Amino acid sequence: MVQGTVQVTHGGTSRWRRRSGEYPTLTAALAVAGDGDVLTIAPGTYRENLVLDHAVTLRGPEGAAGSVRIAPLDGVALTLRASAVVQDLYLEGQDRAAPALLVEDGCPELTDLRVNTHSAAGIEVRGSGARPLVRRCTVENPAGVGIAVLDGGGGVFEECEVVAAGQNGVSVRGGGRPRLERCRIHHATGAGIAITGEGSGLEALGCEVYEVKGAGVQIAARATARLTDCSVHRTSADGVTLDTDAVLTLTGCDIHDIPENAVDLRSRSVLALSRTTVRRFGRNGLSVWDPGTRVDAESCEIHDSTGDYPAVWISDGATVSLDSCRVHDVPDALFVLDRGSRVDVVDSDLSQVRNTAVSVSDGATAQLDDCRIREAATGAWFRDHGSGGTLAGCTIDAVQTGVIVTKGADPSLERCTVTSPAEAGFYVSAGGRGTFTACRVTGSSGFGFHVMDGCRTTLTRCHTERCARGGYEFAEDGPTAEECTGDESGARTADRSAPGGAPAGARAGVRTATGTQSPAAGPAQAPPPSVPRPADGAEGGPAAAAPESGEMLGRLDALVGLDSVKREVRALTDMIEVGRRRQQAGLKAASVRRHLVFTGSPGTGKTTVARLYGEILASLGVLERGHLVEVSRVDLVGEHIGSTAIRTQEAFDRARGGVLFIDEAYALAPEDSGRDFGREAIDTLVKLMEDHRDAVVVIVAGYTAEMERFLTVNPGVASRFSRTITFGDYGPGELLRIVEQQADEHEYRLGEGTSQALLTYFTELPKGPAFGNGRTARQTFESMVERHAGRVAQLSEPSTDELTLLFPADLPALPVQPAPC
Repeated sequence: MVQGTVQVTHGGTSRWRRRSGEYPTLTAALAVAGDGDVLTIAPGTYRENLVLDHAVTLRGPEGAAGSVRIAPLDGVALTLRASAVVQDLYLEGQDRAAPALLVEDGCPELTDLRVNTHSAAGIEVRGSGARPLVRRCTVENPAGVGIAVLDGGGGVFEECEVVAAGQNGVSVRGGGRPRLERCRIHHATGAGIAITGEGSGLEALGCEVYEVKGAGVQIAARATARLTDCSVHRTSADGVTLDTDAVLTLTGCDIHDIPENAVDLRSRSVLALSRTTVRRFGRNGLSVWDPGTRVDAESCEIHDSTGDYPAVWISDGATVSLDSCRVHDVPDALFVLDRGSRVDVVDSDLSQVRNTAVSVSDGATAQLDDCRIREAATGAWFRDHGSGGTLAGCTIDAVQTGVIVTKGADPSLERCTVTSPAEAGFYVSAGGRGTFTACRVTGSSGFGFHVMDGCRTTLTRCHTERCARGGYEFAEDGPTAEECTGDESGARTADRSAPGGAPAGARAGVRTATGTQSPAAGPAQAPPPSVPRPADGAEGGPAAAAPESGEMLGRLDALVGLDSVKREVRALTDMIEVGRRRQQAGLKAASVRRHLVFTGSPGTGKTTVARLYGEILASLGVLERGHLVEVSRVDLVGEHIGSTAIRTQEAFDRARGGVLFIDEAYALAPEDSGRDFGREAIDTLVKLMEDHRDAVVVIVAGYTAEMERFLTVNPGVASRFSRTITFGDYGPGELLRIVEQQADEHEYRLGEGTSQALLTYFTELPKGPAFGNGRTARQTFESMVERHAGRVAQLSEPSTDELTLLFPADLPALPVQPAPC
C-alpha cells in the first residue's frame, strides 16, 4: 500500500485560517496544524517519524481500522509532547535502540492503536509530565519491552494487551507510576510485569498475566505495587516475586498453575493479601525469607499443591500472619524454621495435609489461635531446641498424631483438642518439653498423652476419653501432671508405668506434682507389648511354637562362625519364651527390647541373621509374619522437605509384622549433615518405633565406629536400641567352610590339595576396606567355577569327576598389593 494524503480540518475560528486542506505527507500536515485541528490520514504506509507538539487529533479513516501504517525505517515512529488524540493507527518500528511510540509530555489519548514492532519498547512513557490515557491498544514486540514507564512517567492503560514481548511485558522503573485496568499481558519472554527502583509503583485492576517465560509479577529495590482482582497463571518461573524492600498489596487476586513458588519474598519485602487465592503451585505457595520480610494474609486460600514442598515456607527470620485463611490439599501446610522466624495464625483452617500441618524447627516460633487442623499426618510438630510458640483454642481432628514435641522444643498448648488420632494425641520424645493446659484427647487409637523418657513436660487440667491404648503413657522419669482426668473407657490395656500417684479420675501412669495416690484404679496390669498375646483362636502355649522356633534356631546354628551372634540371638529368644511362660502362669513378664544394632564389616552375615531373627520371632508368635524389608538411606531420605517422612512411613508400613533392616544406617546422620533430611528420617523412625512397638522390629546395621556415632544423634535412638550385636570378620578357616558349603550346594567337590590351597589363599588375601568376608568367599567359589568351566570345556568327553572336582589351579590369583609410598 502506497502513501496516501492527509486531510487537515482546522479547529480555529479566525477568518484568516483555511478551514481544511490536503497534504501529501504527515510531516507537512503537522507543520500547519495547531491545537484542536483534526488530521485524517488516508489508507497507506507512511515512512515518516512523526512528532506531535500540539493538541491535535490524528486518526485513520472511519471504518478502515488498521489501514494506516506509520512505519519509518529507523528511529521513533510517533513521539507525543502534547495532549493530542491518536486513534486507529498501526505503528511499526525497526530501531532496537528506540521505542516505537514515545510519550514525553502531556496527557495524550491513545485509542485502538496496534503497535507491532521490533523496537526497544513498544510504548514508552518517559518523564514526570507524561500522563497518557491508553485505551484498547495492542502491543506486540518480540525484540524488547512491551510497555515501559520510566523517569517519573505515569498514565492509565485501559483494556490494553501486550503480546509476545521479547523482554518484560510491562516495565516500570525510575519513579514511573502507571495504572493498568483490565489489561492482558501474555507470552512475554521476561517478567509479565516488572517494577523496580525507589519511587516506582504500579496499580493494576482486573488484569491478567499468563503464559510468561519468567516471573509473572516482579517487584524489587523499594518499588511498590497494588493488584486488585488480577490473575497470574501459567508462568515458567515464580508467579510473584518481591526483593529488597519491595511492597505489594494483593486484593481479590488469583495466582495459579505456577511451576515454582506462587509468591516468593526476600530481603525485607512486605506483602499484604486479602481475599486472594493461591493454587496449583509446584514449590511453595508462599516462600518468605530473611529478617524484616513479612506477609499479612486475610481471608485467603492456598491449596492444591502439585509438588512436594510446604504450602507456606518461612525461614531466616521472616514473619507470616494468616487471619481467617484456608490451606488445604498440600504436602505440608506451614513450615517455619530458623531463629527469629515466626508464623501467627488466627481463625484459620489447615486440612488435607499429606504430612505435617505446622512444622517448627531451628528455633522458630508458631502462634495459632482458634485454628482447625484436620486430615493431616501430623497436626503440629515442634522439632528441636529453641522451637516453640503457642497453640490456643485449636482443634485437631482425623490425624495420625495430633502434636509432636521433640529434641528440646518447648511450646505451650492451651485449650487444644485432638479428636480421633490414629496414633497418639500428644507425643513428646527425645528430650522435648512443652506445657499442656486444659487440653483434651478423644477417641485416640493409641495413647492420649505419650511422653517418653527424660521429657520434662507439664500437664495441667488435661482430659482424655476413649483412648484405645490408655489416656496417659509416661516414662518413670516423666512429666508433671496436675488435675488431669480420663475415662479410659476405650482402653484395651492399662498404662505400663505408674511409679507415682494419679490424680482423682485419672488412670495409672499420670504423675502429679504432689505424688498423692488416687483412689481411681486402672484396669488390671496387662503384659507389656514386648510379650503380645496370641491371636484370637490361636494356641498360645510354648509347645505349639517350639517345633517351628527350634527349626529356625537350627538354621541359625548351621551358619558358619558367628558364635557370639548366635549366643546373643538365643539369649533374646530365651527371654521372650520365658516371658510368655511367665505370662501364662499369671506372673509379670520382663520387658524385652527387640530392636537391635548389628555392627561389623560387610559380608559378615548381618542381613542373613536379621532375616532368621524375624522368622524366629514369628515362630514364637511375637511377630505376625516375620518377613524382612531391607532399606538404606536412598529408600528413606527424600529430596524435598516433607518427602522423607513419607518415605520412612512407607518403608515402616511395608515391614509391619516383620523386620525393618536399615543397612548403613549411619548414612542417615552424616557428620557434616547441616540440614540434611536424614535427621528427619531418624526422628520419624523413632516415633514410629514407639507408636507401633508391637508391629515391627527394627534392626540398624553398619560399621562399628560409625554405628557408635549414629546412636548419639538422637536421644531416642539409643533408648530404642538397647542391645548391640557385633559381627566379627571371618577367619581363613570359616571362609573355607563357606566355600565348602557352596560347593556342596552346587554339586561340586574339592579335589586333593584344594582345601589347603584355599586356606592358604584366604590367609594371604589382603583384608583391606574392599574385603567382603562371606561375600569374598562366595566370589572366590564363583571364580573357581568359571575357571573350572574354561578348563573342562576343552575336553571332548569329560568324566563325572572332571565335571565336579575343583583343584588348586582353579583358584583366582591374589590381588596385587599396591607398592608402599
